Amino acid sequence: MKSAMDTSRRHFLAAAAVAAGTIRPASAAAAAAPPPPTGFRSLFDGRTLAGWHRSARLPAAAAPGAKNPIKVDERVAKHLGKWTVEDGVIIGAQDPPGSGLGAYLVTDETFGNFELLVDARPDWRVDTGILLRAASTGSPGIQVLIDHRNDGNIGGFYGNGLGPFYAAPYWFKAKLDAQGNAIGLEPIATGSPEFLKANPSSLAYAAPVEQFLATWKFGQWNTFRIRCEGKYPYLTSWINGVKICEADLATLKDERYDREAVAKLLGSAGHIAVEVHSNDPRMGKERWWPGAVCRWRNVFVKTLA
Repeated sequence: MKSAMDTSRRHFLAAAAVAAGTIRPASAAAAAAPPPPTGFRSLFDGRTLAGWHRSARLPAAAAPGAKNPIKVDERVAKHLGKWTVEDGVIIGAQDPPGSGLGAYLVTDETFGNFELLVDARPDWRVDTGILLRAASTGSPGIQVLIDHRNDGNIGGFYGNGLGPFYAAPYWFKAKLDAQGNAIGLEPIATGSPEFLKANPSSLAYAAPVEQFLATWKFGQWNTFRIRCEGKYPYLTSWINGVKICEADLATLKDERYDREAVAKLLGSAGHIAVEVHSNDPRMGKERWWPGAVCRWRNVFVKTLA
């Protein structure tokens, strides 16, 4: 027979897991991840954050070898974001909500050539993304953009601390109903001044914007498939089965991008991470709206030769 002390200890450990954000109570614990597709394996068990670690979103140097001009604020360095699991879903939020402080959730494992499948459901006005071949801290790395906000792009690529280069074909703003509520996306000619030098021609392929708009499900779950392969990675993104973008980092032309320096910094393998962005003076709350979250589920990976 177990003692009262054993029972108390079990209750304490369970409560500690909930407080740490690694597991939610019974309803989420019962929501195990579905089986992976053929050839893939799961990176998320649907119940806990086992196999992942949290990391502060520290300011990155602009390029390999560059000096970081931004002094790290101790307050920023201590904030690891609010990452919880509920009903088979990872939920990422600023901590505390509305604080403007971002973070990364990073795989413990590293990956070289691979395909990734993941469902994402971002709230309107969040700046998030999926980082590939990233450092153990989440950055630097190659980012698949999910800028679900005004002046944002979804499915293009960004060199976070790698130039930085933008390889993105179009930019969006909210499509509003008569009451001013966001109900979808509509394209704009160019992004905000922050994105001067954004370089659509750096893409090897871009789906027509009409094709993207037809496949993107505003306010719903969207399935991303991402392929990363090669020493100078060839990158492909699909959304809901539709190919959106391809970029070849072997031939990408951008005055800020140094192919050899980036390859040396990233190496042949790196971590996968998802992001909660920090706010900044240039964009204010537009970067991450107070109380907004991004949700992730069904995270599967397939290793390529």
